[in-house]
Amino acid sequence: MDKQINLQVYSEIGKLKKVLLHRPGPEIENLTPDLMDRLLFDDIPYMEMARVEHDAFAQVFKDRGIEVFYLEDLVADVLENPKIKNQMIDQFIDEANVKSEYRVQQLKEYYGAFKNNKKLVEVMIAGIRAQEFEELHTNNLRDLVMNDYPFIVDPMPNLYFTRDPFSTIGRGISLNHMATETRNRETIFSQYIFKHHSYFMKQDIPFWYYRDRHHSMEGGDQLVLSDKVLAIGISQRTSPEAIDELARNIFKSEEPFEVIIAIEIPKTRAFMHLDTVFTMLDYDKFTIHPEIEGPLSVYSMVKKDGKIVITKEVKELDRILAKYLGLDKVNLIRCGGKQGIDAAREQWNDGSNTLAISPGEVIVYARNHVTNRILESQGVKIHVMPSSELSRGRGGPRCMSMPLERESITK
Repeated sequence: MDKQINLQVYSEIGKLKKVLLHRPGPEIENLTPDLMDRLLFDDIPYMEMARVEHDAFAQVFKDRGIEVFYLEDLVADVLENPKIKNQMIDQFIDEANVKSEYRVQQLKEYYGAFKNNKKLVEVMIAGIRAQEFEELHTNNLRDLVMNDYPFIVDPMPNLYFTRDPFSTIGRGISLNHMATETRNRETIFSQYIFKHHSYFMKQDIPFWYYRDRHHSMEGGDQLVLSDKVLAIGISQRTSPEAIDELARNIFKSEEPFEVIIAIEIPKTRAFMHLDTVFTMLDYDKFTIHPEIEGPLSVYSMVKKDGKIVITKEVKELDRILAKYLGLDKVNLIRCGGKQGIDAAREQWNDGSNTLAISPGEVIVYARNHVTNRILESQGVKIHVMPSSELSRGRGGPRCMSMPLERESITK
C-alpha cells in the first residue's frame, strides 16, 4: 500500500510531524544586481553556504523525529507518469511567458529529453540562461537578434520560501495565487503534488483557494492560531477579495474553524506578510514587530445563519489575540526588545519570523541574537540555525517551511 500523508494543521504550535522544504539550488546563482527587483530580492545569497545553512535547518527537524519532504523530490515522483510529465512541461512553458513558437518547441524538446526527473525539476527552478541555450539550440536569426534579455526562462529563487505558494489549513490546502508573476509559477509544483502524488491521491483534498483565481493570496499571511481561529493578513501580497473567497469555502465545509480575523498591515516590503511581523510561539506567547502593536484595523468574519458576518474593530493586537483565543492576556515579545536600532536590524533579518515545532519550542536565526536572548528569558526553548546567506532573501524559518501535519494540541 502506498504511503499516505494525512494533511492536518489546526494550530501554529502543535508538535510538528511532517514538513515540506525546498533546498536552494542554482536558481540562486541566476540572480544579478539588475534583476533583483524583478525577482524580489534585496541581495544575492552565496549558494553553497545557503545550502549548508539549509541543511542545518533540515537537521533540526530530523533530530527531533520530524519527517522532512523536499518539493523537488515529490514533483520528480509525479513526473514518472509520462502523460503528466508532458502536461506539466506544456503548462510550465506556457506560464513562463515564452512568446516565440520556435522557442516553445525547442523548450518542449529540451525539457522532454531529461530522463532524470529530479534533474528536470531542478533545471525548471534554476531557469535557462539565454546565452547557454542559444549556443546549443539556436539556428534562428530572429531570436538571436531580438533577445537581449539574459534568460529564456526566468529562475525561481524565491522557492526556498515554501510557505507562500500554498498553505495547509485544517485538512485542506490553500493553493495560492501569488501577487507577482515572478512567483506565481511556483504554485505549479504544488498543483501537481497535491493532485497527482500517490501520497495524496487517495484523499479528497479540499482546496480553500486556487491558483487560477484573479486575486492574490500568499501563505505568509495565513496563520492557523487554533482549530477555531484563523488569522489572515490584508497586506501587500494578500487581497481582501481573496480572503472573502477563502472564508466562504472554509465556512461551508465541515472544518471546525469558527472565526477568521483579517488583520490590516502596512502595504510595504518591510511588512511583506503577516508572519514577518508576528508569529506564535506558545499558547499565549507571540513574537512581534514593535510597530505592529496597534491599534490595528481588524475584521472578524464569522458564519451566522448561513451567511458571513463581518465586524470591524480597532484594537491593540494583544487585546485582539486574547479575545479570540479565549485568554485573559497574551505576552507579546518584541523583536529586538523595543523600538530602536536592534529592533530595526533584527526585524530586517526576520527576528519576528520564528517557526514553532511544539508549544514553546521554536527555530530561530542565529543572527537575531538580541531577540533570541529575550525569547530564552521568557521561557521559550530555541533551536538556533545559521543564517548569514538564507536571510538575504528576506524570510525566516517560518517562511522556509510548510507544515503538512501537526499534532492536535491540548492545554
